[in-house]
Amino acid sequence: MTTIDRRPPRAGRKEWTALAVLALPLLLVSMDVSVLYFAVPFIGRDLDPSAAEQLWIFDIYGFVLAGLLLTMGSLGDRIGRRRLLLIGAVGFSAASVLAAYSSSAEMLIAARAILGIAGATLMPSTLALLRSMFTDDAQRAKAIAIWTGVMTGGIALGPVLSGVLLEHFWWGSVFLINIPAMALLLVLGPVLVPEFRPERRGRFDLVSSVLSLATVLPVIYGIKQWASEGFSALYPALIVVGLAIGLLFVARQRRLGEAAMLDLALLARPGFGASVGANLMSTFGVVGNAVFVTQFLQSVLGYTPLAAALWSVLPSVAIAGVAPAVPALAARFGRAQLMTAGFVGAAAGFGVLGLYVSDASLVTALVGSSVLAMGLVVVMTLVTDLALGLVRPERAGAASAVLETGSEFGGALGIALLGSIGAAVYTHRMAPALPDGLPDAAREAAGQTLGGALAAAGQLPGRAGDALVDAARAAFTSGMAVASWAGAALMLVTAAACWLTVRRAAPAPV
Repeated sequence: MTTIDRRPPRAGRKEWTALAVLALPLLLVSMDVSVLYFAVPFIGRDLDPSAAEQLWIFDIYGFVLAGLLLTMGSLGDRIGRRRLLLIGAVGFSAASVLAAYSSSAEMLIAARAILGIAGATLMPSTLALLRSMFTDDAQRAKAIAIWTGVMTGGIALGPVLSGVLLEHFWWGSVFLINIPAMALLLVLGPVLVPEFRPERRGRFDLVSSVLSLATVLPVIYGIKQWASEGFSALYPALIVVGLAIGLLFVARQRRLGEAAMLDLALLARPGFGASVGANLMSTFGVVGNAVFVTQFLQSVLGYTPLAAALWSVLPSVAIAGVAPAVPALAARFGRAQLMTAGFVGAAAGFGVLGLYVSDASLVTALVGSSVLAMGLVVVMTLVTDLALGLVRPERAGAASAVLETGSEFGGALGIALLGSIGAAVYTHRMAPALPDGLPDAAREAAGQTLGGALAAAGQLPGRAGDALVDAARAAFTSGMAVASWAGAALMLVTAAACWLTVRRAAPAPV
């Protein structure tokens, strides 16, 4: 009697080559989040943006990207993921040229918004295509480990690449670097990347798209502005408005059934909701830590922005070493066990910073950040694999978009919560250290931020200025230490929750 082999087909050389092609847009989209860090002074000189315009040049990309991820993930499930990927590549290229040759701040803001729209088509498409290309569980886990490493590495490489380009070219070059990679994707994508369309496709619901955008944007904006500008009644009001619209979005998804943009039953499935939460907390830890470490390297240790960016790449090297080994470790020790260990490792990284950051040493910052990054990349890799393994291929685009949206929320919350804790400690420590004789504006700025204190110190003579700098740096490291302990506690709580929920997850049939 012949035995039928029901195991899913294994990917071959073509699929692994296609993965390398898909890594290109992912790398660029993740880099574009951070690539403007060093370009701001040059853009300011040429385009003369107002303070509000400068803020929007930075933030509009991330806001639009976050707001459209659900829409684009659902659209890719309907019209074809490769088609959407290639459309996004064309849009990303055109917007990159528009941004590079912007003649006004308004033009650059518009170009960055279009980049966000195109980026939202690229990110869920690449991840969803992995679900359809790599149906074997072990191979998919390896592919996702590579995907995770590329995504996190791109965010770290953005400032470094920006600094290098600006040493030799004008600020528009940080956008034009996108063009060759996107051209390569457009040439090789149709040949190497397979198309995926479900046999049954519901109609695309434009109302759901608008509701999802109106849910995400006010919440993300409210959280980020609250963290950066301090409390204002407007910001919690925006968050409440976004959450209220989110309830309308959920109600509509329930009515639409199979045509829904978001499968609500998926969120209730054991393991998927836990995956989204774990992914959110992973980004929370990475971004919340990066906010402090970046300032620590530049304003406490005194490194130039480029030198600080180069040093901050070291945790990414640790990620590159850990990510490929994650699938094998999970097969040996178990996914739930390894994810739990990853969060415990992240807590240990935060703990190193909490204990030793007051020593103001480069080694402490790099060791703590590397341990934290290694722990969380383990979680990110396994969470992504788990979430995609729990959905059928025809729902992979929407599931990928939910994960990515969770990441955006996690990053915003990391800045807001840990940043607020650090700011509160800084303000408390600086209040008695502020010297007499400072103008009111400088006194207020010095009492709120380390950057404000460094600027105010220039208005004081000799030892008085040095004393203010020392006090501000000590207050900042104290705030960083307390925020790190808060981060460690949250990582441990998440580890316990992860252990309790992930063990019940079971993969979906292919």
